[in-house]
Amino acid sequence: MFARLKKLSPVGLRQLTVVLAIFAIAGCSSTGVSRVKTYDGGSSIGGVAVLKAPSTIKVQEVNGREVGNFLLEDLALDYELQPGQNIVVFTHKTIWAKSGVVQDGESAVHVVETGPQQVVIDARAGQEYRFDIPEVNNRREAERLAADFSVAVLAAGGGTVARSQPFEGYPQQPQMARPAQVVTPSQPYSPQAGQPAPVYQGGQSGPGSRVETLEALKMLWERASGDEKREFLRWAFD
Repeated sequence: MFARLKKLSPVGLRQLTVVLAIFAIAGCSSTGVSRVKTYDGGSSIGGVAVLKAPSTIKVQEVNGREVGNFLLEDLALDYELQPGQNIVVFTHKTIWAKSGVVQDGESAVHVVETGPQQVVIDARAGQEYRFDIPEVNNRREAERLAADFSVAVLAAGGGTVARSQPFEGYPQQPQMARPAQVVTPSQPYSPQAGQPAPVYQGGQSGPGSRVETLEALKMLWERASGDEKREFLRWAFD
């Protein structure tokens, strides 16, 4: 056999290398490369869910973690999802051959691809999900689908569990409001940039109250301007 290989021309050796590479990729795919992990660390104790994506679906991120950039694009892949809510960001992409003469440097194909889409899947361990992609037979149908794209995600039993929509970013965490500053008689007020105004808690005359009413009025009087003091006296004695 090796003697026969020596007789092959450089072109023949190059073709043989390509064939062997294809078999190697196919072998890798059959041994688990088509299963993509979408989370850091180990899987949960109860196992994972699986989202099956056809070759036209290009999953880019799951919960903000990049999962794309494969050597071969035309692959149907299975994505492992942790149980719970998963935000899957993807595009739908089809390729169509151009008819007629192709000029030098011009692409020989038309690429029809949607903008980023998202689907939120409340995954359950051990469940399988799949995209329900409408069939398109030509470029015009693909362009119509991409113009108003929305697909369902089905559970193994056929029920719809989610529907895609354009991706507009991940939801932001709500910011906690800072508590108002409470001023006590032993803590003179000193304003600082960016801090909320103090809250005077009047009407509390019992022992242990944070601010006595009289003390609060004294502090307000000290901070008032001359015009404010005159206006207050006019109001108090009218």
